[in-house]
Amino acid sequence: MTSLPGWRPLALDGALAAVVAVLLAVTVLAIPGAGALDLAAVLVGAASLVAWRRAPLVSLLVATPCMLVLAVRVEPGPPAAFPVLLAVFAVVRAGHLLPAALAGAVFLGASLAGNLAAAAPGRDPQEILQDTTLLLGWFVAAGVAGTVSRHRQAYLEQVEQRALEAERTREEAARRRAGEERLRIARELHDSLTHSISVIKVQAGVAVHLARKRGDEVPTALLAIQEASGDAMRELRATLEVLRDPEDPGADHGSGLDRLGDLVKRARSAGLPATVTVCGERRELPAEVDRAAYRIVQEALTNVTRHAGGGAASVRIDYGGAELVVQVDDDGLATPGEPHVPGVGLTGMRERVTALGGRLLAGPRPEGGFSVRAELPLGDPS
Repeated sequence: MTSLPGWRPLALDGALAAVVAVLLAVTVLAIPGAGALDLAAVLVGAASLVAWRRAPLVSLLVATPCMLVLAVRVEPGPPAAFPVLLAVFAVVRAGHLLPAALAGAVFLGASLAGNLAAAAPGRDPQEILQDTTLLLGWFVAAGVAGTVSRHRQAYLEQVEQRALEAERTREEAARRRAGEERLRIARELHDSLTHSISVIKVQAGVAVHLARKRGDEVPTALLAIQEASGDAMRELRATLEVLRDPEDPGADHGSGLDRLGDLVKRARSAGLPATVTVCGERRELPAEVDRAAYRIVQEALTNVTRHAGGGAASVRIDYGGAELVVQVDDDGLATPGEPHVPGVGLTGMRERVTALGGRLLAGPRPEGGFSVRAELPLGDPS
């Protein structure tokens, strides 16, 4: 009940207090000899029930004397005990057993003594004892109900805590397995690709050195291989750092647009005519956007080299206010009517852009050739 949101518990408690006040007021007004003091005791005792959920001890301390005054003065019978019973239930539910027992004993004892002393000449004292015994059973029932409610609440809290602990354990196990898998992949990459790329780089360097030693002109393609292998080693090391330390988002693990010039230079040395146009004011970008933009240009230029059939490429970087637009066009062999099936590279581009909440457009251009356009949101410019 305490989990009800907002104003609902207070509204329910207020409605309960109002109903009890009306019922007791009707009962008291129907008794000859009842006065303003009795009605005031009813209203104050019933009003204390507004606090039975949030301040049960206060409710018990107010309801008990008020209802005791009413029980001794006008003898309304069991209805006078209703507010006290509810307060006893609330106090036991909150875990305060001794105050509940004392309040019940005081109410029963004082009302019994007062009723016996003020009993009418024709009223059987045995009847008063029976009424008190009945009230005693009700008080015991209220205490038992409060105990059961307290244990149930504790059980529910324990179950919720266990569920949270189990969920936390599952998340920790999943993170541990993911970390172990990342380390395994990092070891595999290091043991396989690092060796192969190192061999390529060394062999290319030896070939360049021998050509220069003999006085021959070094082939452009060989220089491109040497430079590309060095860059591949750098990027592989950055990837291994990401796999081994994914918790450091601020580290410079990958490439960014600051290396765009080197990327285009390598593409040109490999025989791809490429131009770069930068629009807008250059500024620092979020690390994820910076890396994604570089990778998109890198993959697009690779695709142009492989599929454009000797066409030229143009790279355009547009620094907008809310987004960064990266566009790579070529004038290669693709035609508008030609069916387009995205490969692994374009699929990877789309996944990168989608993960950042952006949009990727890729397909043949109306004038011929292929176009890749990525719109990457920058978030709050501030």
